Amino acid sequence: MATVDTNGLLAGKVAVVTGASRGIGEAIAIRYAMEGAKVVVSARTVDEGDHPLPGSINGVVQRIKDAGGEATAVRADLAVGEDRENLIKAAEEAYGPVDILVNNAAITFFIPITEFPERRFKLMQEVQVYGPLHLSQLVLPSMSERKTGWIVNISSHAALHPKPDAGGRGGTVYGMCKAALERFTTGLASEVYDDNIAVNVISPGLVATPGVVHHKLINESNQDRVTPVEHMSEACLRLSYSPAAEVSGRITYADEMIAEFNLVPADLLA
Repeated sequence: MATVDTNGLLAGKVAVVTGASRGIGEAIAIRYAMEGAKVVVSARTVDEGDHPLPGSINGVVQRIKDAGGEATAVRADLAVGEDRENLIKAAEEAYGPVDILVNNAAITFFIPITEFPERRFKLMQEVQVYGPLHLSQLVLPSMSERKTGWIVNISSHAALHPKPDAGGRGGTVYGMCKAALERFTTGLASEVYDDNIAVNVISPGLVATPGVVHHKLINESNQDRVTPVEHMSEACLRLSYSPAAEVSGRITYADEMIAEFNLVPADLLA
């Protein structure tokens, strides 16, 4: 049975996880809490029913607290700069300086380029590219001063270059955003390496999150490749405690992390 270890691998650490009301973000927040982290769970969906898809930040926080962990919910629309600033301010007021930042939030529209509206393009860029950059700017001064910190950016296989005959499904802008996020990650990792701040980007593979199901991204041709969300949360945990000298600047994947470090994905809190 899954439990919270207050003396675990992340004991005393403060973690901010965006897009954590459901899916991968929810799993990461819970896994961090299980290892003793104080987790700030952030998304736009505060309570169940606020969004058509199931899940909410208050629900995730309650699961953590019921198991003896420590967490707080902070609503933030990452398309809004003020919300990003308020998120980090609220985290610091609740628990102190941020040790771990997970940039997981995303907003995605699958539309062919010939029809892609400018406003939706700019929204995706704001949430998935500038948002992680801005949040990193907000936490880095403290991390640099303390010579410690971890930033984990969540990407996708969509960042890989498709072949011309791959048969696009309107995911070009999504892949474009994730490719930019990966280049941001490696560049930032090199900038803050001397301050012992690890910056990595990881893709989950195909996970049956509510969003993936909603966009009908799982079908007969790929359903045998669906992996449990616990693989992603375990891999992200591994990226959140190693020194930068050991693990930083990686563009990696959950299955690669599981194999390289012989990880055994833990069950998550019920």
